Amino acid sequence: MNTHLSGGRLNVALLQETMRKELLNLLQLCEGPKVTIWDEWLAGPVGLIAQYLLLKDHEVVDMFPLRPGSLPTISVKHIVFIARPKLALMDLVADYIQSLRTKQNSPVEFHLFFVPRKSELCEKTLKDRAVFSYLSIQEFKCDIFPFDSDVMSLELQNDFREYYLEGDPTCLYNAAQALRTIQHLYGIIPRVFGKGPAAKQVWDLLCRLNKEDQGSPPKGSTTSCIDQLLLIDRAIDFTSVMATQLTYEGLIDEVFGIKSSTATFPGERFVSADDATPEVTAREKKRVVLNSSEELFAELRDCSFTVVGAALSKKAHVIKTQLEERHQERSVQEIKQFVARLPQMLANKQSLATHTAIAEYLKETTDSFEFHDTIQCEEDFLNCVDNEKACPFIEDLIAQKAPLTKVLRLICLQCATGSGLKPKLLEYYKRELVQVYGLRTWLTLCNLEKCGLLRPQTGTRHYAVLRKALHLTLNESEMDASEKGYLSSKYIPLAVRLSEQITKNKSWTGIADVLTLLPGSTVDELQTLQPRMARRNSISSENSSSLENPRVILVFFIGGCTYNEISALRNISQQEESNVEYVVLTTKLINGNTFIESLTENE
Repeated sequence: MNTHLSGGRLNVALLQETMRKELLNLLQLCEGPKVTIWDEWLAGPVGLIAQYLLLKDHEVVDMFPLRPGSLPTISVKHIVFIARPKLALMDLVADYIQSLRTKQNSPVEFHLFFVPRKSELCEKTLKDRAVFSYLSIQEFKCDIFPFDSDVMSLELQNDFREYYLEGDPTCLYNAAQALRTIQHLYGIIPRVFGKGPAAKQVWDLLCRLNKEDQGSPPKGSTTSCIDQLLLIDRAIDFTSVMATQLTYEGLIDEVFGIKSSTATFPGERFVSADDATPEVTAREKKRVVLNSSEELFAELRDCSFTVVGAALSKKAHVIKTQLEERHQERSVQEIKQFVARLPQMLANKQSLATHTAIAEYLKETTDSFEFHDTIQCEEDFLNCVDNEKACPFIEDLIAQKAPLTKVLRLICLQCATGSGLKPKLLEYYKRELVQVYGLRTWLTLCNLEKCGLLRPQTGTRHYAVLRKALHLTLNESEMDASEKGYLSSKYIPLAVRLSEQITKNKSWTGIADVLTLLPGSTVDELQTLQPRMARRNSISSENSSSLENPRVILVFFIGGCTYNEISALRNISQQEESNVEYVVLTTKLINGNTFIESLTENE
C-alpha cells in the first residue's frame, strides 16, 4: 500500500487497495501463466493501482498494448484483454483473436475484462465478428484511480466532448457510479451542493442508484468520512482552464504534460558528474514520478513558479550543511546516528538535483518574450481590459501561424471573460483562422461554438459581475502571502470561491443571486438513508463546533480539473484558521491545451 495515499483525513489508500484486490481476484480466475493485452489509455492509470511487479507475482508473464498490428507467438494458456467498452477497441480484440487462433498450435483461452463495465453494443460487435463464443467476459469495476492523498480521477478520455458535443451521457453515468463507489467505501455524504447542467444530472443519477441500493444490505463504511460534496460542472467555468497555470506542478503540466502522475523530460540536464555514461543519459528521456511521496515535490508543487528558485536554493543550503556534519569530530553514538540518516540525506540530494533540472527547463520557457506576452494578454482579459476588440497579440500569433491550440485557447479566454465576443469580432477571428490554418479549422470552430467556448455576446456581461462579486481577480495590494503562492495571473478559480462559500456558510446563502448568472441548475440537498449514516458529532449537526470537528469536503469536477485549481484548494486547507480539507475527484486531469485538443477535429 502506498503511504503517500494515506496521508490525508480521507484514506485514499483504501480505494487503491479495493481496486487492486478486484483486479487480482479477476486474474486468479485464469489459473496458470497468462499474458495481458492492455487498452493503451488504461495502462498508466491502472499502474497507479497495481504495478507490473505485482502482476508478475500473479503469473502475468508479459504485457502488450492493444493496438493495430500482430503479436509474436504466445506460448501461454491464458490471454487476457483489459479494455474500456469502446467499439474501436472491440475490433482490435476481434482481430487479435482471429490472428492468434490461426497462429497458435496449443489451445488458448481468451478473457476480456471490461473497465469499468461491459456494454451490450460491444458484445454485439464481438458477436458480429464471430469471436464472442471464444471469450470469457468479466467486469473490472475500477471507477476511480488514486493519484494522491487528496486527488482521485476517473480518467475518462473525452468526457467533456462526449457529453457536450456528441450528446452521449455515458460519462455522467460513470461519474454517478464513481460517487456510489465513494459512498460504499467512505459512507453516505450528508450534504450535497452543485452547479451546472451536468452536476444536476449526476446528482439525479446518484439518487436513482441510491434507491436501487436501498433494498440491499449496506456496504463498506457505516459512518460518514466526508461531510460535504460539491459538484462542479466544467461548463460553468472555462476561464480557469484557459488561463496558463503558474504553479510549479501546473507549469510542468503546461510545458511537458503529466500523465498518471509521471512527466517525461529531455535527459541533457539530468547528467550528473559521477555518471558513467553521460552521453547515453543525455540522449534518453527522463521519467519522473510526481506525487507527495517525494518530500521536496510536496513542498514545491503548489508554489508559484517565481518562488521555486529561492526554495531550491534554501534546500540546497540545508542539505550541504547536513552533509558537512560528517567532518566534525564526533562520538561513536553520533556517528551511528549520522550513518542512519545518510540514506535519507542522499535521497534528498538526488531529489534536489532532479527538481533543479526541471526548474531550469521551465525557466527556459518562462524567460521567453512570447511567454511574458501571453501572460500579459491573459491578465488583460482576466481584468476585463480590451476584451471586446480584436487583440493585437492574437492577430500576431495567427500571422506567424503559431500552434492552433495556443491561438484558440487565447480566443476562448477572451470569449469567456467578455461573456461572449461581439458578432463582428467573432466572424473576423473565424475568417482569419480558416484562411491561415485551412478549411478543416472550421469544423473545430463549430465544435467550440456548440460547447459554448465560442459564442456571440448577448445581454449582461456575466463574467464582469462574477469577477467583482466573488473577487475572482486581485491586485498585488489585495493579495496576502498565501494567495501570492498559488494565483494564476492573480486570478482565483471560480470553483475555489464556490468551495470557500459552502465551507464558510454550509449553504449557498449570500451568493444565490450570483449563481443565477452561471448556466444550469443549482443543487442543495441533504442526503439521508435509514439508518442514517452520519458521523457522530459530524458537521451536519449545525450546532457542532468546527474547531472540534475537522471537515472533509469532496469537490467533484465533472468535465476535468486543472492542477492549478487543486493547488488553490490545498492552499485554503493549509491556512492557519482553516479547519477543512478538500479532496478533489475529477473525471480527468486537464490543462487548456489538452482541453482544446479534445475538441479539435484532426485529419
